[in-house]
Amino acid sequence: MISRRPTLPLFKSAIGPAIALVVIAYFAGAAIVGPNGIMSLAGYKTQAREREAVLARLDSQRDLLRHHARLLAPGRVDPDYADELVRRQTGQVAPNDRIIPLD
Repeated sequence: MISRRPTLPLFKSAIGPAIALVVIAYFAGAAIVGPNGIMSLAGYKTQAREREAVLARLDSQRDLLRHHARLLAPGRVDPDYADELVRRQTGQVAPNDRIIPLD
């Protein structure tokens, strides 16, 4: 006669490994296709390139502002730049004006 093992203890002993397998599968899936997973790496590279372009643009704007600040330094204001600012603030500059250097 064939003796059969009761199925209830078999299920009880399989629950722990089954839960562990589900948890491992969940975290493995999240590591591959999750918001911070391997599949989103291309998106991060694209964002990095876009932000580097923005950073380069902001660096050039900062350099221009530093240059203008040096032109307006107390004690040695550049007369041409000061004249340009005064004309712009008082509305004496038209969009089609041309500047001809006399040097």
